[in-house]
Amino acid sequence: MKHIIILGDGMADHAVERLGGKTLLQYANIEYMDQLAHEGRCGRLITVPEGFPPGSEVANTAILGYDLNKVYEGRGPLEAASIGYEMAPDDFAIRCNIITLEDGRIITHNGGNLQTEDADILIKYLNEHLGSDRVRFITGIQYRHLLVIKGGSKHIVCNPPHDHPNEEWRPLLVSAEADAPVEEGRMTAQETADLINDLILKSQVLLAQHPFNIERAKRGERQANSIWPWSGGYRPEMKTISDTYPQVKSGAVISAVDLIRGIGHYAGLKKIFVNGATGLADTNYEGKAAAAIEALRKYDFVFLHVEASDEAGHDGDLELKVKTIEYLDKRIVRPIYEEVKTWDEPVCIAVLPDHPTPVEMRIHVNEPVPFLIWYPGIESDDVERYDEVSCVSGCYGLLRLQQFMQTLMSV
Repeated sequence: MKHIIILGDGMADHAVERLGGKTLLQYANIEYMDQLAHEGRCGRLITVPEGFPPGSEVANTAILGYDLNKVYEGRGPLEAASIGYEMAPDDFAIRCNIITLEDGRIITHNGGNLQTEDADILIKYLNEHLGSDRVRFITGIQYRHLLVIKGGSKHIVCNPPHDHPNEEWRPLLVSAEADAPVEEGRMTAQETADLINDLILKSQVLLAQHPFNIERAKRGERQANSIWPWSGGYRPEMKTISDTYPQVKSGAVISAVDLIRGIGHYAGLKKIFVNGATGLADTNYEGKAAAAIEALRKYDFVFLHVEASDEAGHDGDLELKVKTIEYLDKRIVRPIYEEVKTWDEPVCIAVLPDHPTPVEMRIHVNEPVPFLIWYPGIESDDVERYDEVSCVSGCYGLLRLQQFMQTLMSV
């Protein structure tokens, strides 16, 4: 049995009055996810351990079967692995968004939907002016980049910008953890926080002067006018999936998002890149589906991650988020299902989000997510549709964390 997880990042949601009190999954036309739910088995999954933030780096790591208490080091090290930066023992790597500030508030976490080629110019510009033997800025994808601090401390408190839309940014600056330990060979937590906050302030001056933002301002567009570092850590120690599940002799990860590729790197999955994969609603769905099908011919396990619904949720765009869910159904789930159901070697398909990103809240929330599991010959339960409400009645009940991967690998 081969396995594929199709993950629609953030696609779970709440009931929305504008949709007649339905959730987006209930409202959307998702013929194929509904069919797999009807033919397969369903349940709900708690993806975020107690005491952890409901971020994609936490939830996706848990879905893949890892104990966050043992392996969690934040997004920065995962994204470092994805872009090919090998962390030294004394490195502290932290995600570095380029964001939009206006009138003292965080307007958007993505710099006005910044494109990678433009962001690369800005990151190199910042590194030229703010980089040093201790500080280095490294280009990632779109608005998601990396800040590496030699000897930095991970014992700091950061605020993810996507969790604070329209809030004043100054009260959200970095601080040291209470009773932060002093680690030999590293800066103190307060020194690290002070350094990062200084970089934030200096970046605002530099970015305001850059021709890219000057031209954007002339056109009345949102400016990419500040860095915002968050979710940092040291190099994680993770077993590969094959070490934990011997039936997975080989595997692959397909995603447009650095942190997912980074998780895949440490999980021992081959990174597959798809032309036109953007992480937004305009991503190359057909290319991702084709790449997943080809990967299933070669590997035992495929983790296919699609970011678009999460981004639409953060933007508060109800219509777009519904479209991204329908795109996932028709342009990802449909071609994969139609192809693999004809194969001699059976393929198990699982579909789920990593966390809800309610479109009316615009942030991640720590709530159980619905999931379905289908494979040829599976004995179905009584669930007829795939959504947050229907899956409550699924035969798997409410699973927690690593139990999902254990359940998936048992078939």
